[in-house]
Amino acid sequence: MSYLEAQGRGGLLSWLSSTDHKRIALLYLFLLVPLFWVAVSLGFAMRLKHLFAGDFLMSAQTYNALFTVHGVIMIFMFVIPGLPAVFGNFFLPILIGARDVSFPRLNLLSWYFFAAGAALALLSLFTGRGAPDTGWTFYVPFSLRTGTNVPLAVSAAFVLGLSSILTGLNFITTTHRMRAPGMTWHRMPLFVWALYATGWIQVLVTPIIGITLVLVILERLFGIGVFDPAKGGDPLLYQHLFWIYSHPAVYIMIVPAMGAVTEILPTFARRTIFGYRAIAYSSIAIAALGSIVWAHHMFTSGMSDLAGVIFSLFTFLVAVPSAIKVFNWTATLYKGSIDMQPPMLFALAFVFLFCIGGLTGIIQGALGLNIHLHDTYWIVGHFHYVMFGGTGFAFFAALLYWFPKMFGRMVEPKPVFIAWGLMFAGFNLLYGAFLLLGGMGMPRRYYAHLPQFHPGHLAATVGSWLLVAGLLVLFGSLLRALRSGRRAEDDPWGGKTLEWRIPSPPPAENFAEVPVIDAAPYAYNPGRRS
Repeated sequence: MSYLEAQGRGGLLSWLSSTDHKRIALLYLFLLVPLFWVAVSLGFAMRLKHLFAGDFLMSAQTYNALFTVHGVIMIFMFVIPGLPAVFGNFFLPILIGARDVSFPRLNLLSWYFFAAGAALALLSLFTGRGAPDTGWTFYVPFSLRTGTNVPLAVSAAFVLGLSSILTGLNFITTTHRMRAPGMTWHRMPLFVWALYATGWIQVLVTPIIGITLVLVILERLFGIGVFDPAKGGDPLLYQHLFWIYSHPAVYIMIVPAMGAVTEILPTFARRTIFGYRAIAYSSIAIAALGSIVWAHHMFTSGMSDLAGVIFSLFTFLVAVPSAIKVFNWTATLYKGSIDMQPPMLFALAFVFLFCIGGLTGIIQGALGLNIHLHDTYWIVGHFHYVMFGGTGFAFFAALLYWFPKMFGRMVEPKPVFIAWGLMFAGFNLLYGAFLLLGGMGMPRRYYAHLPQFHPGHLAATVGSWLLVAGLLVLFGSLLRALRSGRRAEDDPWGGKTLEWRIPSPPPAENFAEVPVIDAAPYAYNPGRRS
């Protein structure tokens, strides 16, 4: 049966007023997916613009607005909230043996903040003097002087930040206070460790960007002169404050993705996870180290040589806990009985693409190379390898993995294999071409390009067609499964964590009786599929 059938159909009001963590997770999902497709459409239009080198399809102002809105939606409304808000909300209580999160009403309020922030962002496109054209970073002094609708877009980001803080607070408290008897810290599933580390980042660093955005609004409205150099302000102060949040925000995006992949790999390798404690503590290490490397985004801004060396060193060090995870994932797969189901395929793609994103990040973390690569298409390629190749592919892996548990239906694998092939080929053609263009010196955010860059742009545009085609096939398969997919068993994959011990989809309170945990991690279900 579907989740609606399991919980009683009710009406729209029953969903909008529900404090059930599973319903709230689905509310996030049903809002995230349309926003994702809006952002994909904008990115697709930008690639079409570069099908030809000169003026084509749109004006420079429109192009600037497209990459701004594309970035705002993808980052603040899909990549940052995606895995925590959807799969964290749905599965965190179940994975630790709880019946709900610690603050159910606060959880619902976080969704309303998210919906309000999304509405404000979309409203900014059609009011004032047009969509913001500053880029998703809202860099000053341009964001203070442009005539476009920056205040409303910045207000939207502020409200979305409130949603993120409430979600993080809920996850931290739930992990501390709601674990089932016997669910010690070292018996928690690793996805819970990832959500816990992410929750601390959300709570500690999101207020910084909130205050910064409020200052931008006040400066726009009242001219208070904090960031505007014409009034004695310091634009570099904005960059510091912005990246003190926004680099840790990268780990809000990627750490839950790592946690989801850590659940998927041992399930389909028929192995116990290798190095449980190393993976758990590396999530905390990523959260800690990732908060002190922000200025590597500012190597060309004029900082001192000593500061540059220190932040470059920290940039290399933050790669160590990520490398620990990759090593342990590889060791888990070694001599495993690999079952290449769709979730596993997307999880393996995540590992490959994330490694490329990480290695390209290390390259641009070197001070000398950064001078050449800064603000080129190399940065765009690296960023998308981490964010879409990493978090995006992990989101789809998690969706395919937990889809049977969430909706009680199975997804037909053959169309998903086709979708994966199109997405993987298209992604690497698109963003691999970006890396090459960046190495050649193609600046990012340019409306047009010189003829010598045209072959790379042409390849990237063809890659975007393949990527979007794969996404269409994937979402078509998911919609078909929702409507007419075969009924899912309680444990179709042979998983060993607590969610696979309850019905599909889960009942309202998750467990008839709160479970007592008396086994090591990933040994809750003694049954294993051959």
